[in-house]
Amino acid sequence: MFQYRKVLEMRSDGFSLRSIRAATGHSRQKITEVIRLAEKKEVTPPLTDEMTDKWLEEFLYPEKTMEGSGYRPIDFEYIHKELGKKNVTLTLLHHEYEAQCRAENAIPYAYRSFIRHYRKYAEKHKATMRIKRKPGEILEVDWAGSTGSLIDRDTGEKVKVYVFVATFPSSQLSYVEGFLSMNLTSWITAHRNAYHYFGGVSEVLVPDNLKTGVQENTRKQLVLNPTYKDMANHYGTFVMPARVKYPKDKASVEGSVRTISTWIIAAMRHTQCFTLKEWNDVAKEKLEEFNHRDFTKREGSRWSAFLEEEKSYLSPLPPTPYQMSEWLTAKVQPDYHISVKSQFYSVPYEYISQQVDVRVTDHLIEVFYNHMRIASHSRLYGKYGRQSTSRDHMPENHKLYTDQTPQNAIAWAKGIGRSTLQVVELILKNAAVERQGVQSIFTLKKVLRKHTKYELEKACQTVLDVTKRPTVSLVKTALKNNQKQKKEEQMEKAVDKLTQNHGFTRGANYYGGRLNDE
Repeated sequence: MFQYRKVLEMRSDGFSLRSIRAATGHSRQKITEVIRLAEKKEVTPPLTDEMTDKWLEEFLYPEKTMEGSGYRPIDFEYIHKELGKKNVTLTLLHHEYEAQCRAENAIPYAYRSFIRHYRKYAEKHKATMRIKRKPGEILEVDWAGSTGSLIDRDTGEKVKVYVFVATFPSSQLSYVEGFLSMNLTSWITAHRNAYHYFGGVSEVLVPDNLKTGVQENTRKQLVLNPTYKDMANHYGTFVMPARVKYPKDKASVEGSVRTISTWIIAAMRHTQCFTLKEWNDVAKEKLEEFNHRDFTKREGSRWSAFLEEEKSYLSPLPPTPYQMSEWLTAKVQPDYHISVKSQFYSVPYEYISQQVDVRVTDHLIEVFYNHMRIASHSRLYGKYGRQSTSRDHMPENHKLYTDQTPQNAIAWAKGIGRSTLQVVELILKNAAVERQGVQSIFTLKKVLRKHTKYELEKACQTVLDVTKRPTVSLVKTALKNNQKQKKEEQMEKAVDKLTQNHGFTRGANYYGGRLNDE
């Protein structure tokens, strides 16, 4: 048997091909082929005890174990590579393998045999090679353990810069940004800028269990920070925090953090920056150099691998970037308003005394009850106690009151008649303040609950005949007098009707009398 193990170990120790040939007796061509194949499959010493010559032969030449069977050989390298792509399964690959066999009039392996041979290959393959993540599936994020620094212009002291790192496990493309704190605002801003840099969104987001993003992560329950969850929903990604004390759950970003600590943070140790923007501008240059640097064990760079293998699998960015928000709770007061940051916002009056959730952004206030949005307002700033009230949130009697404006009052009076319009205009003109006049007209409107528009118009005409300073009291008095006069007229008509003789006139002959002789 070929001495695979000895060949690889001698090559690792620096022996030439001629020396290896002399020691093993194998041809130089075969030795070169084995060495290249081992490098391609990333099998390098030190080798484990289980990696015997037979094991290495099966791993390097898996097709040899299938020769002589009469079946078409399986291209295990192709299968393993394709499985790394999104939504590709062994069932699909076996279906394609069968189709290729039919086209070549070859005998295909049954599905169970196909799976068995691949698993046997994969056990060795996974034991010796780095397992690739599916492109675009996961984005790992974390704060770097090392910090950068900038110089305070006033004191000359060094100020810490906390470094955010995001990495795609498949292509190893990374994003870096510095912040002066590791609070929630910095955390959300870093994600938003990272997505913009990548030009897309991964299916899954894997952060550490820091309190700004994850409130609780146990086997039974996962509770995310509401703002972090809201951001993930905005970008259509799913947050799956790494398990506590399991750094391998985000091994790619852990590795990138170490590399970035060297090539970006440490490389900037002699650079003097006085503002965070200056620090990030330099870091951006270092990041581009890092992402475009050639790989040592494969062709291309992180950037080229991202463009070729990963970017097409990312979900598109939403039309607008996520807007930073804060979540609060509030109780709806009897006046159907809630207090947020010393300002007041209305909600539908049906929710009085209920507890509601409030999402606060720089420009918007959104109110939720049982995860259903019930109100939204533009955010108020400035003087304490300002109000934003929606008419749709009011009870009907409140709507009637708020509808009272001089313009509405005049429009209403026009619908009644000319005299009513003149009365309304005089009341508004003679009022000490506008609100007083509007309130008077609001009271005047109520008379229509008991009287008709015709009666109101007639009463206004009566008042105008006697004064040019009409009041609501005078109009009500006129209505009462007109109504009283109307009743008196009705009584007179009734009496007249009763006193009229509507019978037949009977002559003397009817009672037995005689008529005078002519």
